[in-house]
Amino acid sequence: MNEQAHTQGADPAARRRRRVRRERGLAGVATVAGHGLLLLAVLATHPPPAPPEPPAMEVVLVTPPPPPPPRKPPAPDPKPAEAAPAAAPKTLKPPKPAKPPPPQRLTRAPKPTELAPRYVPPKPTPPTPEIEVSAAALAAATTAGSEAGGGGGLGGGGAGSGPGGGRCDMVRRLQSALRRDASVRAAIVQAHRSPGAVGKPIVLWNGDWVQRGGEEGKGLAGVRQAIAVEVAFAPQPCRVQAMHGLVLLSLNDAPGSARVVLGSSAWRWSDLLFVR
Repeated sequence: MNEQAHTQGADPAARRRRRVRRERGLAGVATVAGHGLLLLAVLATHPPPAPPEPPAMEVVLVTPPPPPPPRKPPAPDPKPAEAAPAAAPKTLKPPKPAKPPPPQRLTRAPKPTELAPRYVPPKPTPPTPEIEVSAAALAAATTAGSEAGGGGGLGGGGAGSGPGGGRCDMVRRLQSALRRDASVRAAIVQAHRSPGAVGKPIVLWNGDWVQRGGEEGKGLAGVRQAIAVEVAFAPQPCRVQAMHGLVLLSLNDAPGSARVVLGSSAWRWSDLLFVR
């Protein structure tokens, strides 16, 4: 009875444990089934990636060339010309024998005559006659410090002008320039000693530079250059100063010194800068 009672008392507990185990098994199966269904749902919403697409084909549009123009039908052949009668063959004449060249004659060149070279001296340049100046013209000529022939004018502080820029004494200015230059003095003295000019004033300019025999160019080159430079650097009022008659320049104040003359009836100092 005790064993039967024990068995009967144990049966409910065993049954409870079996029920619990069965419920746990069913719950595990349900859980696994739920997870499987969830995985299937996820896989269904996200399909597998598609394979990569092949590269696209490039299509180039090409304009076809124009069709060739239709060919023209060939022109009909002209009628063949009648065959010309065959010409009779020409008989070739044998060439004439060439004439032999004439015999060449050897001519001897004449022997050159040996003559000693002769020196031909150059023709001497004829001396130019000196231009004479009358005593009356020399007496009326303008000299350094005189007012005859030129009239007044404002100077630029040069030789012969006052400290405040007074009267232009271009004659004194030129005379001082000629006296300062040793080469100019030597050229005038040498020209003053030439034949026909001893003791006479030398005319340098009378509207144009006077050319004398044996000189290059017109006038004494050194004297002319010294006068032109002095006139070119003179003040403007002095260069355009109106002059009348001759101007007399001397190398020193001693009697019989070399003198030069320049001037014409009406002229200006700037006329000495140009050559006609």
